[in-house]
Amino acid sequence: MKKLFAIWLAILPVLLYAQDTSTPQWRPVYHFTPVKNWTNDPNGLIYINGIYHLYYQHNPFENKWGHMSWGHATSRDLLHWQHLPVAIPEKEGKDTTTWIFSGSAVLDATNTSGFGKNAIVAIYTADQPKQKKESQFIAYSNDGGLTYTNYAGNPVIDIQRPDFRDPSVIRVGDKWVMTVAVPDDRKVQFYGSADLKKWELLSEFSKQGDNRKIWECPSLTPIFVDGDSTKKKWLLMVSSGNPDAATGMQYFTGDFDGKTFKNDNPADVQLFVDYGTTFYAAIPYNNLPGHTQTMLGWLMPFETGTYPWRGQMSIPRDLMLKTTSSGIRLYQQPAAVLNASLDKLPAAKKVFKKNVTVSGELALKGINSNSYWIDATFTPGTASSFGFVVAGEKIGYDIASKNLYISTRVSSTKVNRKDTGAVSGEKIRIQVLFDKSSLEVFVNGGEMVYTTLLFPGKDDTGISIYADRGNVKVDSLRIWDLGK
Repeated sequence: MKKLFAIWLAILPVLLYAQDTSTPQWRPVYHFTPVKNWTNDPNGLIYINGIYHLYYQHNPFENKWGHMSWGHATSRDLLHWQHLPVAIPEKEGKDTTTWIFSGSAVLDATNTSGFGKNAIVAIYTADQPKQKKESQFIAYSNDGGLTYTNYAGNPVIDIQRPDFRDPSVIRVGDKWVMTVAVPDDRKVQFYGSADLKKWELLSEFSKQGDNRKIWECPSLTPIFVDGDSTKKKWLLMVSSGNPDAATGMQYFTGDFDGKTFKNDNPADVQLFVDYGTTFYAAIPYNNLPGHTQTMLGWLMPFETGTYPWRGQMSIPRDLMLKTTSSGIRLYQQPAAVLNASLDKLPAAKKVFKKNVTVSGELALKGINSNSYWIDATFTPGTASSFGFVVAGEKIGYDIASKNLYISTRVSSTKVNRKDTGAVSGEKIRIQVLFDKSSLEVFVNGGEMVYTTLLFPGKDDTGISIYADRGNVKVDSLRIWDLGK
């Protein structure tokens, strides 16, 4: 994620980094944030013995990007996190500085690497700014992922490029397969290895889909289509742009024979993971039980300052591939493992009266925390649009265009409306996850997802259902108030 930051940080106001006023009103409750200082990409996501490990790009010293190291936290439910010391710190040498950029982690259960049975092996990009070079390093842990020892034979892959990063490693058959980006070339490379130390270039995949922005943080994941174990496809995700060529992610579906990825769609077909401008650098967890595929992404903070932390993770999302009239498409839902925690809350039983027709705006009383989870199903009526007012902003569905839209007030007289991807159906399900400063919206079971950041004022609280120029029927509504 090097070039993106170089451009982005150059345009930020200088005073942004002087912020030292605490902003607890924007600290998420059920999304991960570090205790303090900067975070960006999730790294090394791995599940071991009932524990989810989250490593993440982290500056241990300041609330801005720099001194890249791997922070570390663990969880048993993907909701409550234990913060741990930095797992892999930057390395300062006399002639070389090595920043620990993004990567992945695997459980080497059979000791293919020789680092020990059940060693956790981290594969990451070593960024060396003085040499203007990026290469792939490995490190290993024999204490359950708390500390890592760098391999003496690093780098394990070096193609002598300044932009070569973000390795994602999985087990495919009898070998390890790495997917890694060559960003400026809009390309990913696939490498194979028997021992995680010696790697052979298998193939390349490039310049398909959306090529308007650089490619970063790739991942390759096998998923059963429609949950059918006889229909496996491979999901290739790349961080690049959204439909507006702003920050975002795209994906491809296809076949992978252990060497080459073959795209299901023509090269010019563009498919996007999220329709907002905030969701980036998401990667799936390794070593999950069964065939579950769950990813975690970074929500980019852009210009708005928070203190004493900066940056947060998305809600964990389960990944599904479903057959549609347009072909096989990616669906996303908040991770099912979270349901166990939600169902224990008293608010889980809070159900708005079913089959109610709404005209105009109806305030939902008693929820003012700006940290809640909504799951609603509507049957369109005569209204031209309908949805929710959250923290003073509209999240709506437009009947004519069949688009979700986010309407944000930027002044007393001006409202910006952002339309997203089209969804349709006799009923429209909208899930709204608002958490102090992050907003994630899932439509029709994850057919379309939109993520953004909102930084409401102290009086911008509460939830309303609205219907413009007509009515809408609320078939069902559940709200979990998570602020308490």
